[in-house]
Formats: sequence, C-alpha cells, structure tokens
Amino acid sequence: MKPMGPIPPGFSADADGRLLIGGRPANELEAEAGGTPLFVYDTGSVGRQIDLFRAVMPADVALHYAVKANPYTPLLSWIADKVDGCDVASTGELGRIAHLGLPISFAGPGKSDQQLETALRAGVTINLESEGEGERALAIAAGMSHPPKLAVRVNPPFALKGAGMKMGGLASPFGVDHDRAPALIKRLIAAGANWRGLHIFTGSQALHADALIEAQTATVALAAQIAGQADASPPEVNLGGGFGIPYFVGDRRLDIESVGTALAKSLAERPKILAETKFSIELGRWLVGEAGVYLTRIVDRKESRGETFLVTDGGLQHMLAASGNFGQLLRRNYPVGIANRFGAEPEEEVTVTGCLCTPLDLLAHEVALPRAEVGDLVAIFCAGAYGLSASPQEFLSQPRAREILV
Repeated sequence: MKPMGPIPPGFSADADGRLLIGGRPANELEAEAGGTPLFVYDTGSVGRQIDLFRAVMPADVALHYAVKANPYTPLLSWIADKVDGCDVASTGELGRIAHLGLPISFAGPGKSDQQLETALRAGVTINLESEGEGERALAIAAGMSHPPKLAVRVNPPFALKGAGMKMGGLASPFGVDHDRAPALIKRLIAAGANWRGLHIFTGSQALHADALIEAQTATVALAAQIAGQADASPPEVNLGGGFGIPYFVGDRRLDIESVGTALAKSLAERPKILAETKFSIELGRWLVGEAGVYLTRIVDRKESRGETFLVTDGGLQHMLAASGNFGQLLRRNYPVGIANRFGAEPEEEVTVTGCLCTPLDLLAHEVALPRAEVGDLVAIFCAGAYGLSASPQEFLSQPRAREILV
C-alpha cells in the first residue's frame, strides 16, 4: 500500500457521506455541470487564502495573481477585485484579463514582436528577459504615443532552497544575469522608457519558511545593489512568489505568518535607495491550488493478477500532475477520495486509472479507499492550480473536461 497526500482543509461530508465542495454535495455539482470529468473550484477556499495573506503580510506589499496557475475565466472575474494586479505569461492570458482593469505585468522568455506590440499598446508592464528583448521592445515602442512600460527580470545569483523548481543561481533563459542588469536599466532610462523596476523570481513550491525568508531578504538586498549600480531607484520590485502547498505525505503547511513577519522587518530596514519602492508578491498555486477538486466517474472495476483497478472516465489528459508526469522525479499520490463515501474508513487497496491507452494514465497507485463501485465519483484534490490548463487535453481526442465555480 502506498501513501497519499493530505486532503486540504475545508472539505467535509454531509450526513449522507457525500463530499461537500463549497458547502454543496459533489454529485449535485456534477449534475449541474452536465457530467464528468469535472473540475470544481471553491471560491471560499481562495478567499480564505487571500484573507490570510492580507492578515500576515506587510500592508504595503501588493498581492498579484499569477494567471498561469488557473486561467478559468469565471475564476479570474471573481478574483479580480480581491487582488492588486495580475501577472501573465502570454498574450492569450492577457486577453482573458485585459478588461478587468487591473495592473498587469508580462513575463516569460521568447516573446515575439507581435506579443510585445500587443502588450505595449495595452499599457502592460513587460518584464524583459534579455537585452535583445529590451532592444526589440524599444524599437516597437518607437512609433507609439506613450513610452513603453519596461521592467527588468533579474536572474539572481541565488536560488530558493528546497524549491520544487529553482529559478535562480544558474544559467537560464529566464531573466538578465544580475551583474548585467544595471547596464540594461541605464539603457532603458536613456532611451526614454518608463522603467517600472525589477522582477526577481527565485523558485516555486517552497514549504519551508526559513528558505523563503532567506530568499526574500537576499532579493531585497540584490534589488538595492542593482539600483545603486544603475543609479536609479526602482519604482517597483516584484519579489516573485514560490509559496507552496502540501501535496504529498510528509509535506508540511507553509508557515506564512513567519514569512510575513520577516518580510516586514526586511522592508523596514531596507536601504535608502529603495525607500520609495513599492513591493509585490505574485502567487498562483498558493491561492488556488487547494481550492480545486477533479471529479471523475468510475466506469469499470476490474481485478488483474491480484490487484483491483478502478477505471474512470477521466485521466492525465485533464489532470497530468496527478499522474506524476508534470515535474515529479518519483511518482507520489495526490490526495484522493470517493466523493459519495467521503470520510468513510478505507476498506481496500486499489489503483485508480483514467481511460487512456497508456500505462502512464495513473491517477492513484495502490491507495487505501472505501469500497467503490461503477458509477461512483473519485475526487482528486489539490487540482486548482496547474490542472486542466497544464494538461494535454487533446491527447487521444477524449472528451474535454468541464469546469465550475462555487
């Protein structure tokens, strides 16, 4: 038997043993949406995360939503008046939020001239990933009536320790090496650009407060160093994000209170060149990851060589991360349950698979669950971030998943 991760807080069962999502039974939500496979996103969970951030972080640190985590349009509309800005990684994402009236920044390597022009005309702050991208942005903006909003994304000389994905301290397509950033800043200012500051992202999916505190402290110091070398105070510094959520056995919940306390101290003691600088943190997974549940219906129950398989109508085409094929070196089980017997004691060891013609289509491997039959609903938790939009939905031309906001 293999362990699975902890079910996130906020989920419970009603008197009939049905999983409640946002206070509503999973089977009723599935019927309302028109069937499975289905992603359900609980706004109550997202709202609690936002409230927690506001309560423990310095009041003057802006909260930005990283759209790449979950670009579901109703969710974006709901979250728009609860955050201070949005960060996008494509003009496709930009198109989903441009009408919401929020400050927007655009990061990511390989921006085409067309993407740069679209973002510049929309008044978006572009986080430049290289000197070449900076020159192209300046050239494209030359024919416009307003100066381009340009920030410099910095590739720092350090990484976020223990991060699920490190974004600093290495040669990288992301950002300008820190020792070359001052020269680019001087070039932008001399060219008449509206220099918006710095974006310094060191890693993602961190669960250790000490590592985040160390990275944020170093980031503030690096921003001051670059500003001094460029002889220009940055209007804004995006401290990145990196706040993680527990997916697997042994994962511990991030002590965000300690992170907030340390950041307040770091900002209070920041160098004078950053005195007027505004700071922001961009979060995606930490805000919405635990709010999502993937519901998929069991279509077959079978025995093979002593093992029990629950075969569902979903799979990795919708929830790639749960299959272990989205960044895991060793596959581990996401938290999973039987939605119509939620909270019941485990009775058997089963493997839950999807309906695809590949052995990679594995949603839960050798886990202990209550007895489940054909027609029952399997719930995969922690499905609110990098779920549907990070999965190969067109693979094998299976039906597309539904989504609903509660």
